[in-house]
Amino acid sequence: MVFGLLKDSKAGEYRTIATPSEIASLRAAGHRTLVQRGAGEGAGFPDEAYAAAGAELKDTAEAVFAEADLIAKVKELEDGEYALLREGQMLFCCLHPAAHPAEVQALLKSGCIAFAAEDSHRYGSPNCEAAGKQGVLFGLESMQTIHGGKGKYVGGLAGAPAMEVLVLGCGNVGRAALSVLVALGARVTVMGQRLGPLRELEFQYPGRIDTRICTKENIAALLPRTDMVLNCVRWPKDRKDYLIDRPMLRLMEKGSVIVDISCDEDGAIESCRETSHENPRYIEEGIVHYCVPNIAGAIAHSTSIAFAASVLPHFQALLSLGPAEACARDGYLRRSLTVYKGILTHEETSALQGLPWARPEQVLGLTGRPLDPAPPATVTRSENYFKL
Repeated sequence: MVFGLLKDSKAGEYRTIATPSEIASLRAAGHRTLVQRGAGEGAGFPDEAYAAAGAELKDTAEAVFAEADLIAKVKELEDGEYALLREGQMLFCCLHPAAHPAEVQALLKSGCIAFAAEDSHRYGSPNCEAAGKQGVLFGLESMQTIHGGKGKYVGGLAGAPAMEVLVLGCGNVGRAALSVLVALGARVTVMGQRLGPLRELEFQYPGRIDTRICTKENIAALLPRTDMVLNCVRWPKDRKDYLIDRPMLRLMEKGSVIVDISCDEDGAIESCRETSHENPRYIEEGIVHYCVPNIAGAIAHSTSIAFAASVLPHFQALLSLGPAEACARDGYLRRSLTVYKGILTHEETSALQGLPWARPEQVLGLTGRPLDPAPPATVTRSENYFKL
């Protein structure tokens, strides 16, 4: 089988989904590997390193699409690349399909077999860990006086108190952010929906953090004394309310900071809108907002190494076993299947875009077989089923 690595060309994206190490592993397993020139350059992996690992370097994306059985990159395809997909060709990248109707239609039209990388992680995405940890550092930078912030130092100084930080969410992103904040001496309150994860954090950081159930009322009570808010909540796309609405900004002191790490469109914070690494901040109601969606791209080398290592088993399984058997053996890969030869297999996308869908095990012919289990990727449900 043939593996094809594309260069990510989205503005501000420097990561790669496969380093020379993964290329060497795939070659050792007997697969051809095609790499578009410059695919790893932004993350510190030159073309020469890929060639030394056994890759065949290609000048264009078209050349990779023409031969590869499995196409991979970090972010979704660019508009001009959808026409290069062919029926039955496998695609693995961060699709976020529920938020991209035009992308979904293009994938369905192509007849390809597409996997959403963000839904495929059994132990949480390394990108989430990277975004949580680096998001804290960008938030602390935003707190500096030169960026419009209060000018507070995270751990305090002799005679000056530490920052008060509120972390919304205690999943992979929130826990990663918390680890940095505690290490740097911030005074942190973590909010979550369930007592179990909050109790675990209390045990992990005894006497060093506060925990609260995440409600709009509890948030409002803390905002007057909060210096920085980190939003780590993956907000359901069918929700029309907010955890922090615009009037709540007036509860915060001028120069306070909001970092929207999750950065969902119409997400948990009403005043947040997507920014870029080139122009990452804006001020609304006196509050500094940092809303870059691909924070992990700022530490492209480390994130690429971690991300590539986490998805290598998926690449090996898809190339060696084929999509059906690979999905039977790994429930997390199975739940990430988004489209299969013209059929939508992503439940959240069905619910939000009004499209019929089929369960992955049905289109893959796995019904009745013992399957590796995995929880649903989201809480959004759809009964708009495709008639097979």
